[in-house]
Amino acid sequence: MAYDASTLPDVSGLTVGIIGGTGDQGRGLAYRFARAGQTVLIGSRNAERAAESAAEIAALPGVPATGSVTGAANDEVARRSDVVIIAVPWDGHAATVAALAEPLAGKIVVDCVNPLGFDKQGPYALTVAEGSAVQQAAALLPDSRVCSAFNHVSAPLLADPEVDRIDLDVLICTEDRELVDVVGALAARIPGMRGIYAGRLRNAHQIEAFTANLIAINKRYKAHAGIRVTDI
Repeated sequence: MAYDASTLPDVSGLTVGIIGGTGDQGRGLAYRFARAGQTVLIGSRNAERAAESAAEIAALPGVPATGSVTGAANDEVARRSDVVIIAVPWDGHAATVAALAEPLAGKIVVDCVNPLGFDKQGPYALTVAEGSAVQQAAALLPDSRVCSAFNHVSAPLLADPEVDRIDLDVLICTEDRELVDVVGALAARIPGMRGIYAGRLRNAHQIEAFTANLIAINKRYKAHAGIRVTDI
């Protein structure tokens, strides 16, 4: 079946919370969704820091004056959001997610964390006991609707106000097929992006690991490489 953006649901009214919204990836995604007119909540362990980050994002070029970008502590963001994106560093992933299990119950949770290590030879994929970061999240959030997405989106491109389009595909892994359309519709709010179903959660580990290859590509070609799937 060919990709058809016209069949995607209307997600413009959803509130998107970003746990780890003060980091590069989180801030970049927050900026793009805010720029598209989405209501965005920035989450951090430090509510004051989250508020400062939200104010900075709201002031960036392209963000509508009528838009809503606010910051709060992670727990409050989890409670107030319809869709929550996990964009925290890998070493704090398990503790952060586990602490939010109760407020995230019943919520759509999108994990974009890549478990990577770095040494003199560069980045490499880490072994995760559960299989992948998103499988760890799913194990810690039994009452949430969990998927992985946005693993391969360049933070510098997201944050650059001069970049109007980001031409890449967002690979979505989940057990819940309905989430593919919802998260795909969110991805499509960013011009140039498509959300593509890429298999069940057990297939997420190679997507997370492939980020190490993209970093190598970017270093070699001085680029901000992404993924585009052909023939759909």
